[in-house]
Amino acid sequence: MMRELAGLAMNDVAALPLYGVRPERVAAVLDGLPPGQAALARLQDFAGQAGAVVLLTGGDGALQGAVLGLGSAPAVHGFGAAAGALPSGTVWRIVDGDFSGEDAALGFLLGAYRFEHLKTRAPKPRAQLAAAQVPARAMVIASAVCAVRDLINTPANLLGPAELAQAAMDMGVRFGAHTTHVYGAAVAERYPALAAVGAGSERGAEAVLLTWHGSRADADAPLLSLCGKGVCFDTGGYDLKPGAAMLRMKKDMGGAAILLGLAQAVMALDLPLRLQLRIGCVENSISGHAMRPSDVLQTVAGLSVEVGNTDAEGRLVLCDLLAEAASETPDFLIDAATLTGAARVALGPDLPALFCNDERLAQSILAAGQSVNDPLWRLPLFEGYTAWLDSPVADLNTVSAKPMAGAIVAALFLKRFIPSGIAWAHVDVYAWNDSSRPGRPEGGEAQSLRALLAAVEMLGSPANRLQSRDD
Repeated sequence: MMRELAGLAMNDVAALPLYGVRPERVAAVLDGLPPGQAALARLQDFAGQAGAVVLLTGGDGALQGAVLGLGSAPAVHGFGAAAGALPSGTVWRIVDGDFSGEDAALGFLLGAYRFEHLKTRAPKPRAQLAAAQVPARAMVIASAVCAVRDLINTPANLLGPAELAQAAMDMGVRFGAHTTHVYGAAVAERYPALAAVGAGSERGAEAVLLTWHGSRADADAPLLSLCGKGVCFDTGGYDLKPGAAMLRMKKDMGGAAILLGLAQAVMALDLPLRLQLRIGCVENSISGHAMRPSDVLQTVAGLSVEVGNTDAEGRLVLCDLLAEAASETPDFLIDAATLTGAARVALGPDLPALFCNDERLAQSILAAGQSVNDPLWRLPLFEGYTAWLDSPVADLNTVSAKPMAGAIVAALFLKRFIPSGIAWAHVDVYAWNDSSRPGRPEGGEAQSLRALLAAVEMLGSPANRLQSRDD
């Protein structure tokens, strides 16, 4: 699933200067340009407004540079407009300014992304950023985000459970991780709830476990465990979704894709961590073999679960993975899933919901999200709703009979599979941009990846570990 990173030029000999300008810095930047170029920008009423571009030319009319308005947006978004606004085929270098060079480069590369390789017509070349100008960390993050976008954007006929599992294994091989592939009859033996979700599809459920140890990680390094929902297409099962609700269901593996991207970044940066990644790869379909409402399933944790609604399949995919992951007593256990529409009703499409049973982990993720402009919003694990999951025939139901607090109830279901003492975070994501904005083209999106990466970098740092032991 790896493609060459768009917007990147390895040859920077002819790289042109690109000035990112905020409204309050317009006068200072223009005063530093040759008089003719400054006059050209003023003639076009350039005021640093977001997305505004003025091409700077010399006396012979040759292109010599450009100014890009950033408005008040974070640099990672402001520079997202560059690749599409600058002339195709040109190569650029970003001139230092009142912004992070890493954020600026990352924004440029993320804005250059397009999912067009399935079209027969060759895509129009985009402006590129000189590779020598891209900080190594920005390159790693851009590669991870674009890999996530590719996975989510790929149609379900081309990305089923087997293909998603293969993408995970291929990534593991690239970084020297140990990979375990669970498929066929072994899935029902090891992950019975996951197998039940995939029973209705001719494309059987699969799972992948990656284990990796950073070169700078000692035996006591924190163990980060990730679990992702990889439902490659979700019909809803017997509780069939309306046709309109199925149009974007290729993105229902977004949680798995995001955590694959996070794992890729962790390994590429060689963070001083021990890492485990589990993804459940499955298709929720309809057939004579599909699970039914009111079926009772067994789980890895030993709990019996009544299927209240076959369209609440994501929590069944995750519960077995979480129980197995928790048995390894990780320092931090994080799952991600496109789990509930209720989270989108509460927070909209751009703000993933965070549920967490540990204050240190929660505050680290929230603070990291703010610092890298990849925000999340915390919702409560309100124990008062736990009884809503009671079942008369099993240990718990997958859903509540009450039509309220759906995101909280789903998180409480997952919490039943987390033993006491395990620091756990659950991220309920949309994983999609409904329309194109600078740096965020319409389609699949790696929401929360940058926030989670920044958080685990901080939590896994040796200095932080020493401080935590002192506390």
